[in-house]
Amino acid sequence: MSRVLVLGWGNPSRGDDALGPRLLERLEAEAARRPDWREHGFLWDFQLQPEHALDLDGAAQVLFVDASTRAPAPYSLTRVAPARDRSFTSHALSPQALLSVREDIADAAAPDAWLLAIRGDAFELGATIGTAAHARLESATRLARDLLSHPDPVYWDRAMQGPPCTN
Repeated sequence: MSRVLVLGWGNPSRGDDALGPRLLERLEAEAARRPDWREHGFLWDFQLQPEHALDLDGAAQVLFVDASTRAPAPYSLTRVAPARDRSFTSHALSPQALLSVREDIADAAAPDAWLLAIRGDAFELGATIGTAAHARLESATRLARDLLSHPDPVYWDRAMQGPPCTN
């Protein structure tokens, strides 16, 4: 059971698409030294799948993390709610569709959820994360650390308005 589940996705072999997995790796490494994060869970995969609805068990809050070509630099933080969309019938789901699947199988409300979309520019197979994306990853990591240190939906909603307090 975790108070917060951080669920990221992306392909580490496709340049900036590795931003989600790299952020998760950083947070997991830090969690080992942070007793205040012991109830948090961390999971990454190549894409969101219907099976991930089961990983939401016990989470009060979910932070989805992904690279995005549409997010403003360095990142955007938005609240997401359960919704069926075009991805609902595919194997790879959006965060909204995954939350909807969770509600369907659990017959209960999905946890509060936010999407941290980190701006990426280059997603070529075999590429590494670009210089600009590395700087954005640093900013997004600071935000994620702050959110994990303040697992309060009101705090997270305020963080959507601008830079959160430094920790």
